[in-house]
Parts: sequence; C-alpha cells; structure tokens
Amino acid sequence: MKIWRQAPSIIQLQVLIWAAVLFANFFSMLPMDGWPKSVIYTAVNTIVYAIIIYGNILVLYPVFYQKQRFAWYVATVALCLVAVGVLRGYTTIALYQYFSLIEIRPVTFGRLLGYVPGGILIYIMSLVFRVAIAYFTLKQQTEEIMLQKSQAELNLLKSQVQPHFLFNVLNNIYYRVYKGDPMSAGLIERLSDIMRYFVDESPKDEVPVATEVAFIENYMELEKIRIRHGATINFEKAYNPELRIPPMLLMTFVENIFKHGIDKSQKQNEVTISLVQQNGYLLFKTSNRKNDSPAAHQSGGFGIANLTKRLKMLYGQEFELDIDDRGDLYTASLKIPTR
Repeated sequence: MKIWRQAPSIIQLQVLIWAAVLFANFFSMLPMDGWPKSVIYTAVNTIVYAIIIYGNILVLYPVFYQKQRFAWYVATVALCLVAVGVLRGYTTIALYQYFSLIEIRPVTFGRLLGYVPGGILIYIMSLVFRVAIAYFTLKQQTEEIMLQKSQAELNLLKSQVQPHFLFNVLNNIYYRVYKGDPMSAGLIERLSDIMRYFVDESPKDEVPVATEVAFIENYMELEKIRIRHGATINFEKAYNPELRIPPMLLMTFVENIFKHGIDKSQKQNEVTISLVQQNGYLLFKTSNRKNDSPAAHQSGGFGIANLTKRLKMLYGQEFELDIDDRGDLYTASLKIPTR
C-alpha cells in the first residue's frame, strides 16, 4: 500500500527556518556568554530579524514597491533600518551592562548607529526570504492543481464507466421491449442516444451540426410524450452536416419552448424551428405561441442570460441574439459565424 507524504506547508517551512536561526544564534554565543545570557541575546536578535524581514515582506514591499512608489519604499526601508538598529543597539548595551553589573551610562546616538549596518544584511536576507516564500507558495499551488487535475481525470474515468453500464442496460431493455411495444422501444433508444451525447460529445469544444440536431430531435421526441395532446413541430434544416459548432449552444431555446411555451391543456401546440446556413453565418430561430398560464414566464430563469455570456466568450461581438415576445408569439433568433 502506497502512503502519501504531504509536503510541508509554507508556515511549517518558516517555522523550521526560524528554529534553525534560533539554534545558530544560541550556540554561537553559548561558549562566551553561557546559556542564560545566550537565551536572552538570541531572543533579542531573533525579534529584530523578524521585524526587519516581515516588516519588509508584509508591509513595505507590498505597500510601496509593488505600487511603484520607489522613493517612498527606499525612504521607509532606511527609516526602518535606522529605528530598529538604534533599538537593538540600546537593548543590547543595556543588557550587557545589566549582566556585567556595570552602572548604566548614557549611550551616544553615534554608538547606537553602529548597529544599523547589521540590519542592512538582514534586509537583504528578507528579499531572499520573500523569493523563497513566493517559490514554495507557487510550488504548492502547482502541486494542488496537479492533484486536482488527477482527481478530475479519475472522476472523468468513473463518469465514463457508469454511463456505459447504463447504455448496455438500456440496450438490453430496448431489445426486450421492441417485440411487444416498438414505440416505447424507440423512446428508449432516443434516451440512450441523449445519454451518449452527454458523455461523448458535450465535453468537446465543437461537434458537427448534424450531431447537435440529432440530440435536439431526440430531446423533443421525449418531451412530446409528456404533452397530453402532443405538439406539432416544424423543423426547417438547410446546412452543411459537417459544419462544427460548440455543443449545447442551441438547446436553451428548445428547452424554453417546452418549459414555458407549451400549454399541456390545449390541443394545438405549434412550434416552428429553423436552422439555416447562409452567407457565412448559421441562423437558428424558434417561434411558438405564448403560454398564458400564470406558471409560464417565457423570459424567466437564467438560461438566456447564461447563453449570452457564453456567446460573448465564444464569439465576442460577432453574434446576434434577438428575443421578441410582443404579441401572441414568442420568437428567439440566433446568428453566429461559421468557422
């Protein structure tokens, strides 16, 4: 059995780095100062390092440098190094005098400035530290993306296995039903074709128009069995069957017809659909009578809005989408370029 070892996080890496800094400081001072003084001096130095490093990474760099305020960045870095250096110098001298039992004497500002150059080195290290954090963050994000991709591929394989099992079952049911009820067997076959379209065709970037039309016709035949008095659908088709378009691009209009434009209580439901290729464009148009029932709102839902967003992503401004709900008819038309 393979055991996965998770890579350390950014926080864990920083903890390890600071632990190494603490130990290096402590053991470098231990021979001369003993462990009590070494602990205190190590704490002071580490705090100073952290103020310079994280002050630059979290505050100065993003606030000034990334916003291209370079003069302010240089000025604030210099001010920070001087302030931290003076504070470190005063603290170090005070602690030394305390441990040496020497009376604290006034400390000159020039003497305190002698601790500033050490902060410059730490500032340079903060830039390296920032690059390291950015690198490991990017590396971790890349690993997470790869893991998600692997999981998506696994899910895709699973999704392909399960529907094909259903296809086989539907085919077996089809052959059993065919002898006794050919009409029902035909509906089962259409349902199988729709499922196969969802699995095999819809994930593609483009499909032949003939494949898309076959899917729409199967969908309409299955929807018609839910209508008590049926529906008359006139579908005009004139296009190159090999012309390719994005899948599921025309379905929003057809779905709206059956969701909002069919009155199941009426005996006459007429629908006109045309799909015509001409002058470098593909024209798709649907027309149906409005359903006067309160539950039906032809313009409701998010279907048209989502379709419009998708069309803009696919064609930019090279498409025309028109909705006309004036009068007794609801008409929708789409014009897209052929490629």
